[in-house]
Amino acid sequence: MNMKSIIFSLICTCGAFGLHAAVNSSANPVKSTVVEAKSAAKQLVSINQASQQQLEAIPGIGAKKAQAILDYIKDKGPIKNQQQLTEVKGIGEKMAAKIATFVSFS
Repeated sequence: MNMKSIIFSLICTCGAFGLHAAVNSSANPVKSTVVEAKSAAKQLVSINQASQQQLEAIPGIGAKKAQAILDYIKDKGPIKNQQQLTEVKGIGEKMAAKIATFVSFS
């Protein structure tokens, strides 16, 4: 094997490795974006510190229910658990269960 053959082999090997690394690095941003989206989705809204807009972002909560939650907290203090959430006007057992998956009570 002469020197030109060795250099050519090295260039091909490095090129193939570089292409493999480029393909993997282009896949990683997509994967990391999915992971970031999932972790963002798992972040809970602190119901006792949330703004009207944050509450309205919870599925099933519109402007009226968000305001009812804020009024309840203002009048009676922090909501401590899912059961107490049912005391808010317009929120029953099913809605409280749904909301509880998106909020923390701390």
